[in-house]
Amino acid sequence: MATVNITEADFEKTIMDGGIVLVDFWASWCGPCRQFAPVFEKVSDNHTDAVFAKVDTDANQQLSAALQIQSIPTLMAFRDGIMVFRQAGVLPAPALEDLITQIKGLDMDDVRRQVAEQE
Repeated sequence: MATVNITEADFEKTIMDGGIVLVDFWASWCGPCRQFAPVFEKVSDNHTDAVFAKVDTDANQQLSAALQIQSIPTLMAFRDGIMVFRQAGVLPAPALEDLITQIKGLDMDDVRRQVAEQE
């Protein structure tokens, strides 16, 4: 699956409807973002059961501020609408593949219980 561009308008729907959703927060002027983009795109081809979304931080400044994006690229991963990973910086393809494997293996009942305990 190729990556999809999302905006403030469809971010929440994408996260809630997507099952596993990886979101790359980037900007066109960012060198590391341009370095990570082909890795993100290539890995997306291996995981048609996940959504690989990109958010242009310049075009979506309110969303970026609301999510406290302070450094780009930032990768967020969601499963069933719950954020399960967040990290700034470039991930190499093997690390991104490993992350996706870990996300797929999560016990979401346990994750939901932990979220409920923190609230």
